[in-house]
Parts: sequence; structure tokens; C-alpha cells
Amino acid sequence: MSIRLVEDVSDGTCVMERLEITLTPSLPWLGHQARWEMKGHLKEPVDLTRVTCNVIMKFGPVKMLDRTYRLPDLLEGMGARLSGDPRPAAGPWRQTWNLQLPDTVPVAEHRILLRARTDSGKNFLALDITLNFSHRYRPSPSPTSGRTGTRMRHGSHKSDPQRSADRP
Repeated sequence: MSIRLVEDVSDGTCVMERLEITLTPSLPWLGHQARWEMKGHLKEPVDLTRVTCNVIMKFGPVKMLDRTYRLPDLLEGMGARLSGDPRPAAGPWRQTWNLQLPDTVPVAEHRILLRARTDSGKNFLALDITLNFSHRYRPSPSPTSGRTGTRMRHGSHKSDPQRSADRP
């Protein structure tokens, strides 16, 4: 099933153009890593250490987060860091990050709006990210612990009668 989790909503004013994003796995699991690969073209040189990212996170109509981060700090909070030249010249650009997803989040469809700007105030890129954390499954008991944990998985999945029977 092909699902568009990340949508590039950048317009012609953005320094980043022709952005391609690959997320592996395409439906990442909470508590695990996701590989985020970005390829694009920079219209002008950018100091990535000074790019600011405004992150708005909503559950339905409720705004749960509205915060601005420097790009390196945002990545660090997710267990990643900038690689390569932090001040790339205009032209082809590529970054790959291994992001650590949180172990738990509230059960809901999350909309994350990320708007990034350069230190000179120009639009860098704009992303809309939709994650659905409303589906749960219960993994088999761990042979060592004998306990069953609850994990939530996101993405738009068809209803699984077996999984539905396990829900409280």
C-alpha cells in the first residue's frame, strides 16, 4: 500500500527545490529508527547550522506543539545530526538521517507542519507530515519477560479482524 506520509508543500519562494524524500521503512514503528533521505537542489548556498524550523503538531483540530528549533537541535532531539558540508553551495544536495521515533505518543492522527527558513529569512522548505497512531497491536510475550507490551503503529491500515478482536 502506498501512503504519502510526507508532502513537500514548498513553493517557488523556497531555496530548496525538486525535493525528494524517502522514508525507510515506509511505515515506521514507534520506538524504532526510521531512515529519512532527502535529495533536492539548492538555489543558493545555505548555512544549515543556522536554518530554523518551526514545528506545529496537531491532533485533529488541537494544536499540541508550536515551537521553533535550529535544524541541528531538531535533529539531535531525534538522535540524528547533519552530515557532510553544513554550508553547501548552490546545486544538488543530499542528506540522510536515522531518526529515533518516540516509544509512545497519544493515540490520534498527528499532523506535523514543518516550515524552515534560512538565517537571512528566506523560505528553505515546507513539509506537511501526517502520521496515524490510531492502530495498535499486541506483540507476542517476550520469552525473557513473559509480559506482553502494547505498541502503536502508524499509517493508514485496513482493519485487521484478528487485531480488532485483541482491542480492549
